[in-house]
Amino acid sequence: MSRQGPRDTAEPTLPSVLAEHYKVQRLLGRGGMATVYLCTDERDGQSVAVKILREELGSAVTIERFLREIDFASELDHPQIPKVLDSGVIGELPFYAMTYIDGESLGARLKREKQLPIDDAVRIACAAMEPMTYAHARGIVHRDIKPENILLSGEK
Repeated sequence: MSRQGPRDTAEPTLPSVLAEHYKVQRLLGRGGMATVYLCTDERDGQSVAVKILREELGSAVTIERFLREIDFASELDHPQIPKVLDSGVIGELPFYAMTYIDGESLGARLKREKQLPIDDAVRIACAAMEPMTYAHARGIVHRDIKPENILLSGEK
């Protein structure tokens, strides 16, 4: 028999400066560089994804890289790429808010189904190529393409 310690049931929160505008609904994910939360923008009620650099990665080099990511993402205008709505720096940690795309990641679907039907795999691969081609034509490379970063929403 094993004993479990108390669970951390605290809801994730963003720094208090952002709390004026972004109310955290839930954690969407943690990556190697940042944490993403589903938030409600209390100014207009819109659901947004807020990506904030992880505190332990706040070195000058990492901050500069994250700020470049924000700049690059802000330049893109494609229906399959989340649009940057807002950005800033809290203390020393940069963040940006983007349109929220409701959907399951390809990674989650693969965990659930193990293998996709060939028609679905081809359709998803072709759909994923559209925004990548768009970004590449503008000199922007994603650098972290993996199933967890491909969202399946609607037909695309």
